[in-house]
Amino acid sequence: MQKPKPGRVVVVTGASAGVGRATVRAFAREGAHVGLIARDTEGLQVAAREAGDLGGKGLAVPADVADAAQVDAAAARIEQELGPIEVWVNNAMTTIFGRVTDVTPDEYKRATEVTYLGTVYGTMAALRRMLPRNRGNIIQVGSALAYRSIPLQAAYCGAKHAIAGFTDSLRSELIHDQQNIYLTMVQLPAMNTPQFTWCRSKMPRHPQPVPPIFQPEVAAERIVWASHHHRREVFVGTPTVLAIEANKVAPALADYYLGRTGFDSQQTKEEVRRDRPDNLFEPVPGDFGAHGVFSQQAHDQAATTWLADHKGFSALVGMAAVGALAFVLKK
Repeated sequence: MQKPKPGRVVVVTGASAGVGRATVRAFAREGAHVGLIARDTEGLQVAAREAGDLGGKGLAVPADVADAAQVDAAAARIEQELGPIEVWVNNAMTTIFGRVTDVTPDEYKRATEVTYLGTVYGTMAALRRMLPRNRGNIIQVGSALAYRSIPLQAAYCGAKHAIAGFTDSLRSELIHDQQNIYLTMVQLPAMNTPQFTWCRSKMPRHPQPVPPIFQPEVAAERIVWASHHHRREVFVGTPTVLAIEANKVAPALADYYLGRTGFDSQQTKEEVRRDRPDNLFEPVPGDFGAHGVFSQQAHDQAATTWLADHKGFSALVGMAAVGALAFVLKK
């Protein structure tokens, strides 16, 4: 790994909590100057102060990533105060947890605008500044769900699939134009973030990530790693590799398996109020930090690098997983 460049300017969207918060901390430990974009919350301000405490510099720039003009204005302010942006991390997201037929058109629209179009707008803002300089890294925070959709998360899965399609198109254009700007999509497993506490839910029981669950620092480490290595994709966690590779081999079997298990695996036994506060249209007040409520089950390490660099072996593992799954379903 190359030596980190002290003071390089990094932008992280969705920086106030969860994976974004952990990513800000990880870049700050390298001495980076980090522009933090999220809706104006206590968490955003605290995260910016943390960056300074950890050896970097933080600039909180409140903006709603669903508004292209706000994102571009945020980018302009970051460059004015911190300098030329070298790395842009599109991480902001929101979702609705429920059956397709229970989600309203306005809810789909909002989740898509934040999660998908927020990534598009962030990428466009980064490109406006990187293209004239012919250098830069853009990192899209994705998910295994960009390949393998699951029930109850159609809005989120659809947005992550869209990000993958958008990113692949742009990558081809940059290759054609011989631009020295690199795109990486970092595909995540289930993460222990606050989103399960504040996402809008239509289900009777408390949402949870599908185990095995990982701490957000695992994702943050790989995002920072990706900023130093020009890789098309980075898979975080063995479950991500298994889900993606197995889905390539037997997607119909995965449909059937998830139809049988996907509802219970995404809910705890705890009942949840339908009117609990959520962050779909407005931020929930307070500072939620990086971690969610599943720390006791969450892993703080993931064996990913070797599998990600040996895709042939990963495919064999995926095929083995399909065989094991078929055996289980026959029982």
